[in-house]
Amino acid sequence: MVWDFASELQRFGPTTSPAQKAGLSAAHAYCAHVTRSHYENFTVVSVLLPRRLIRHFNAVYAYCRWSDDLADETSGGTETLRLLDWWRDELLSCYDGQPRHPVTVALRETIRRFDIPPEPFLNLLIAFTQDQHVKRYETFDQLVAYCRNSANPVGQLVLYLFDCFDAKRAALSDEVCTGLQLANFWQDIVRDYAISRVYLPVEDLNRFGVSETNIAEKQFTPQFQELMRFEVERARGYFDRGAALLPLLPRVARVDVDLFVRGGRAILSTIERSGHDVLSHRPEVSKFEKLKLFLGALLTRALG
Repeated sequence: MVWDFASELQRFGPTTSPAQKAGLSAAHAYCAHVTRSHYENFTVVSVLLPRRLIRHFNAVYAYCRWSDDLADETSGGTETLRLLDWWRDELLSCYDGQPRHPVTVALRETIRRFDIPPEPFLNLLIAFTQDQHVKRYETFDQLVAYCRNSANPVGQLVLYLFDCFDAKRAALSDEVCTGLQLANFWQDIVRDYAISRVYLPVEDLNRFGVSETNIAEKQFTPQFQELMRFEVERARGYFDRGAALLPLLPRVARVDVDLFVRGGRAILSTIERSGHDVLSHRPEVSKFEKLKLFLGALLTRALG
C-alpha cells in the first residue's frame, strides 16, 4: 500500500484530533500499517524479531516515521516547526497525560513496558527541527553532533527494547548509528543537494579542493573522488569501533543489530565499487546483496 502522508496528516493531524483516544488494538494495527507501508529493511528485520517485540518495534518505528515525515513532507518553515511542536506535545502526553494519536497510544504501552525515558524521542525531534534551520555544516564535529540527535537515539531505543540499555552499550551503539547516518549521507549527496542540504563538511570540501558547484553540476573530479574515499573510510571506522557492541548484546538482539551493521558496510562497499562516484548515479545495495545479508542473518540465528 502506498503511503500518502498528506492524507495521514489530514486524518490524524492537530486539526483533526479524535474526540476520543484510539483503542490500543486499533493503535497497534495502525503502527503495523505504517511499518508495512515503508522500507523493506525494517520488514526484513521484523522477520527476525521475537514475536513479543514486533508490536513495540512497530510503535517506535511509527513514531520515527511520523517525525521524519512531519519534517520532510510538509510545507517547511513556520508550519513545519508548528507541526513538530505539536508532535512533541503528543510524545510528552505518553509520560504525563492522555495520548490520543494512534501512534502515541501504542507508544505509551511500549514506554511503560521498557521504562524508556523521553530523551531519545525528544532528541530526534531536535534533529528534525535543526533540519529546518541548518543546511550546511562547517566542521565534521558539527556533523557528528547532529548525528547524536538524528541517528544515535534510534540505536538507544533498540537497546531499551531488548532490555539491555547501559552506558557502555549505548556508547558503542552510537558508533554504529553514526556510521549508518554517514553512509546514508554519502550515498545520497545528490538527493540531499536537491533539497538544499549538503552534509559534506565545508572544512572537508576546502581540504580536498571541492566546491558545491561540483555537486550541483555533478562534476566527478579526481578531487571529489579523493574526498569520497576519505569520507567512506572515516564512516567505516565507526562500524569498526561499534563492532564491539555485538558480543555484549543478548543473543536475541545480536542478529538484528549485526544485519544493520552489515547493511551499512554494504553501502560503503557499493560506493567503493562505483569508484566513489556518487554524483552520476546513486550507489545502491543490489537486491542480490540484500538477499545475501538476509540469508546470512538467518543462518547466523539458526547456528546460534
